[in-house]
Amino acid sequence: MTRRARVAPGRQPGQATSAAGAFGWSLANTVVTKLGGLVIAVALARILGPEAFGTFAVAVVAMLAVLSFNELGVSLAIVRWPGDPRRIVPTVNTISLGTSTLLYVAAWFATPAYTSAMGSPEATGVVRLLLATIVVNGLVASPAALLQRDFRERTRMGIDLVNIWSGTVLSLLLALTGMGAMALAVGRVVGTVLAAVLLLRASPMPYRLGWDGERAGALLRFGMPLAGSSVIVFGVGYADQLVAGAVLGPVILGFYVLASNLAGWPVSIVSQPLRRVVPAALSVLQDRTDRVREMMTGLLGLVAAVMLPAFAAIAGAAVPIVRLVYGEQWVPAAAALSWLVAAAMATVLGELVYDLLVVIGRTATVLTIQLVSLVVLVPPLVLGARLGGLAGVACAFAAVSVVVVLPAYLVQLRRVGIGPAAVLRALGPGVLGGAVTGGAAWWAAVSLDMLPALAVGAGVTLAVMALLVHRRRATLRLLRDVRGRVASGSPA
Repeated sequence: MTRRARVAPGRQPGQATSAAGAFGWSLANTVVTKLGGLVIAVALARILGPEAFGTFAVAVVAMLAVLSFNELGVSLAIVRWPGDPRRIVPTVNTISLGTSTLLYVAAWFATPAYTSAMGSPEATGVVRLLLATIVVNGLVASPAALLQRDFRERTRMGIDLVNIWSGTVLSLLLALTGMGAMALAVGRVVGTVLAAVLLLRASPMPYRLGWDGERAGALLRFGMPLAGSSVIVFGVGYADQLVAGAVLGPVILGFYVLASNLAGWPVSIVSQPLRRVVPAALSVLQDRTDRVREMMTGLLGLVAAVMLPAFAAIAGAAVPIVRLVYGEQWVPAAAALSWLVAAAMATVLGELVYDLLVVIGRTATVLTIQLVSLVVLVPPLVLGARLGGLAGVACAFAAVSVVVVLPAYLVQLRRVGIGPAAVLRALGPGVLGGAVTGGAAWWAAVSLDMLPALAVGAGVTLAVMALLVHRRRATLRLLRDVRGRVASGSPA
């Protein structure tokens, strides 16, 4: 795919087509929505308790399983398309909506068997309701991709705010009436529907269905390996929760999911904005291997500078964090949290390489990596659950993520000329920073009362992160340079 020295169709200079600006808005969006969501989630966890929370977790896992492949990966082709996206969007809409609807029907009938296997047959109604969101997501897959293509993260921020606040506030109100896990499902569906309406209104193109057989074949050839990979990605990312639910039951699953959510919160603050911006930015640079190499090493270093100190501090202070945020009844979740932060760090670094491989057309490689990872992952998870319970599952998941999955991705950086030495140089400062913050947080947790311990850990962590991010300011300059190239239509 060749980028020409002009503004690509569908990307007008007057729009917010800045990679750096988009990342800034996306980061603000994620921080605001996640902070708001965290506050409501804490309130819901305290109101519902581990059992109802575990029932909802059973439903969420089912929903995410289907969402991983509901539109067969074709919407990402809109982001990557070199020409006018109007040529493919109607066909993408037809594929996305059609497959999502068929999958919803199949999942509706399969739900009782799934909930029984997870030890929570009472969750059947909750699961069936929550699965309705897959049809809605299929409906708006292309509008969301068009906003991503044009770096319109400011618009996306407003839509996501409506989604998170409408859904979670409704869930909280319903939970107070005693609806239990169903309150969470209703809130999630309502928020998703409202966000879909806004996405349709904000889309740069009017929504319509259509069919171009030739382009449909090309879209499916692009998307099917990616969809297959997404299923495996789901398996790698959620096999631990499936094993925890099937082997240990819904209550332990509730503890595990809460720990997983807490570990994943820092990831979403950085990873989610990056994954909305990086694929489009890499698409601009993909014909310049030297620029891709510069951006990837910079991003690895930047992510490590932010995430490694934060994750290490969370691991060191897991017990006081859980006790302060969720209350005494949730303290058992800390046993999993200390391990899951390591898995989360491996995930966010792997996702950067995943996006690069997709942009350069190596979707089959992604599928191979994930398939091997899943095969390796399942036996240790089952063994960990039977021998170590909650902590055993988390330990097994972290070990496979760090020792198998992450190295398998990092090796692929050789395709753009990034060798092991360059990777180590990029990650090294973050690793050292993590050792400092993790040690400080652990010492404070065992030596001080809860609030002073958390204050010490947070202070050290913020100082280390600020120092490390300052050293990576060249990466931010590169993103600003890409912004200028995209907005002007100049070659990267």
